[in-house]
Amino acid sequence: MDARSLLLLLPLAVSAQVATDARFEGRPAIRLSNEQVNLTVLPLGGAFVELTLAGDPEKLSPLWNPVRYPRGGQPHRGFSLGHFVCVDGFGPVSPEEQKAGLTGHGEAHALPWKLDSSGKRGKESWITQSVELPILRENYSRTVRLVDGENVVAVESTLENLLGFDRPVVWAEHATIGKPFLAPEVTVVDQSAGPSQTRPYRARPGALPHRLPSGMDFTWPFAPTADGGRVDLRAVPNPPNSGDHTTTLMDPTRPHAFVTALHLEKRLLLGYVFRREEFPWLQIWEFYPPDGNLARGLEFSTQPYDVSRRDAISTGSLFGAPTYRWLPAKSKISSRFLMFYTRVPEGFRGVDDIRLEGGKLIIEDRRSGRKIELASSVGL
Repeated sequence: MDARSLLLLLPLAVSAQVATDARFEGRPAIRLSNEQVNLTVLPLGGAFVELTLAGDPEKLSPLWNPVRYPRGGQPHRGFSLGHFVCVDGFGPVSPEEQKAGLTGHGEAHALPWKLDSSGKRGKESWITQSVELPILRENYSRTVRLVDGENVVAVESTLENLLGFDRPVVWAEHATIGKPFLAPEVTVVDQSAGPSQTRPYRARPGALPHRLPSGMDFTWPFAPTADGGRVDLRAVPNPPNSGDHTTTLMDPTRPHAFVTALHLEKRLLLGYVFRREEFPWLQIWEFYPPDGNLARGLEFSTQPYDVSRRDAISTGSLFGAPTYRWLPAKSKISSRFLMFYTRVPEGFRGVDDIRLEGGKLIIEDRRSGRKIELASSVGL
């Protein structure tokens, strides 16, 4: 084959791995794919909106997408961003910030991102996106990598301070799973848990009932209930009819933290592995209405709850861990995490441990004595 013929073939090799002209629910999208998984990313907010196994005839994505609900004859409840980034901000804004044009959960998720580069080099496909945050005076960029034959997606992000002074920032990866992947008594969540707490709250008329009391410390996964009992938070209750929020400090003895969601019947496992020093907190937001349109946040973050910047910084620490992160003057900070999606063996009941060793994720279920290994060429 001559050089000209080889050049003609190169775009085809790239388009098989990175499709920059994809669509998702009628919107422009980017799709990274290999022989194992397909990940769909939006230019709007850089959101991860769909993750499927390449060989799954159902194309079942664990990520929350209420747009699909009308297909079952149920009312549409808005467009979900699935897994989006909250930077710089995670929660409501102050009146002064609102007047300045800032909205909740930071600027990045609501702005169109530039596609700076995409392609394939060797076995690795990638996209790099970026966005300028004009109110916050920050730049945010992210590279997503997928290696041929692997079920693991590697994500590296950088946040740049354009101002000449140190500033505290709040940052969260707002991952949310939903129906039909999320089902009562069928989908279980595990994490590398340290101490946990139920979110302090005041009862609001018309809101979903609380199963859990306000502001109580507990040891994951068994939480106190509002009626004086105890409940295992791993699974959605059956029947569902509650709304609660908990936070967990990731195990301080581990450099890498994890959270997973396993569909026991379909044997599908979604997981995230991240650096504990960058995201010491894991928030679980539960939305369990009786109509079955379930959602559950698996939100790893710099703070224990999605609160205003003032509240996060005023809190300072919880369980001895900080509730915000510093971004030095005219400098950059970064974060890295791995996201994976895979089938597990028959009898796999949950995740007790995940380790990154020798270019592999070692995922253990001590309940069943089973273990799986996933190749992970791009580590943490």
